[in-house]
Amino acid sequence: MIIKQFQDKPLAHYSYAILSNKSIALIDPSRDPKPYYDFADEHNAHIVAIFETHPHADFVSGHLQVHKETKATIYCSKLIGADYPHKSFDEGDVLTMDEVRFSALHTPGHSPDSISIVAQKENDAPVLFTGDTLFVGDVGRPDLREKAGNKKAKRQELAKAMFNTIKTKFNHLPDETLIYPAHGAGSLCGKNMGSESSSTLGKEREQNWAFKDLSEQEFIDHLLDEQPFIPSYFGFDVDLNKKGAENMEKSIFDIPFSMNVDCSGNTQLIVDTRDETDFKNNHLPNSINIMARNEDDKIETWLGALVKPNEKFHLIIEKANQRKHMLSRIAKIGYESQMLSIMTLGDAVREKSKRFNFEEFRKNTHKYTIVDIRNKSEFNQEQYFDNAINIPLNDLRDTIDEIPTDKPIVVHCAGGYRSAAGFSILAKNVTQTNVFDLSDNVNEFK
Repeated sequence: MIIKQFQDKPLAHYSYAILSNKSIALIDPSRDPKPYYDFADEHNAHIVAIFETHPHADFVSGHLQVHKETKATIYCSKLIGADYPHKSFDEGDVLTMDEVRFSALHTPGHSPDSISIVAQKENDAPVLFTGDTLFVGDVGRPDLREKAGNKKAKRQELAKAMFNTIKTKFNHLPDETLIYPAHGAGSLCGKNMGSESSSTLGKEREQNWAFKDLSEQEFIDHLLDEQPFIPSYFGFDVDLNKKGAENMEKSIFDIPFSMNVDCSGNTQLIVDTRDETDFKNNHLPNSINIMARNEDDKIETWLGALVKPNEKFHLIIEKANQRKHMLSRIAKIGYESQMLSIMTLGDAVREKSKRFNFEEFRKNTHKYTIVDIRNKSEFNQEQYFDNAINIPLNDLRDTIDEIPTDKPIVVHCAGGYRSAAGFSILAKNVTQTNVFDLSDNVNEFK
């Protein structure tokens, strides 16, 4: 048995291919099937099974496309109520693929329909694919299924279910059981994941807080405390994954593309993915700046947080050769269906941001309204300015009217990436006063 782990860095997502002789099973595949097809070609093997541990909230799965293109069977819990062709795979069910035996454990907690997959070759240690139930150092958040999915559940119910899962579902497995989760550090599906991409059950029993000797209420309180924000697209993706997404290449093929656009009379939202310096020097009216310069810029998460499901938008990229790559990134969260067009900008001067006098601000911070757009947990842990107003970036578009406009406004986050987006949102919508971005100058106040 060979296990191949695939990483989607911007979404901190792990998916897996399990090879036994000439057969492959996939677990929680990403939207783009190409890496799995390359793996199959490399080993002259065939994809015969696809396991979905639950309907994912943070990315669109490619399970339906892979099924259509390979005839592989999709296996998932009957509790999902999946609308795509599948076979139910719940606790007690077993699938044998050549020399590997797959079995399911019902492990609710992150979602009511979560399963974990045990894979084992005779005489080898078991391998546990935990989806979003058990992470390295943490467990999955229980607050994403109150309004989405076939089975809805309150966060308190799922937190209690997670307690039972951790206390009872893995007890029959030995310490040497390998743990492969669906996410790592940086994912919003948990709050305190370790940086390692895998673990063992023994290590988690020793080091993961969830395996400590806690009462049920202590466990629930800790699990629910200070979970990250929930991006707007999460419920949308749960429902899309329950249905099954369209072929990725087909879904992005017909999106109109224009080069060197010099003006726009369009009133629809424009998302500009260029560097903040380029944006501030020249951008189209009605634009917001969500940078996508590299994999460290999480365009997927922030686009899905700031733009609502079904809200139409245009996309600005820096160079034409970025087109396919950017469309693929947007498709990972299913937002390609909302794109009106993708374009590059010409050289004509349109809107330019006002210059920020940092020295003036440093000497007279009291003369500015300071908006801290970090998450509430970050703000509560450390504040850089005594007079700052905390409005997390994901809430900013809906709460602009709450910000005083009797002084110039300065926006900041922890390092500069989020403040570029926050600045662009306020600059687009606030006309009563000037708006400035503190950017990475915030480091001087830490």
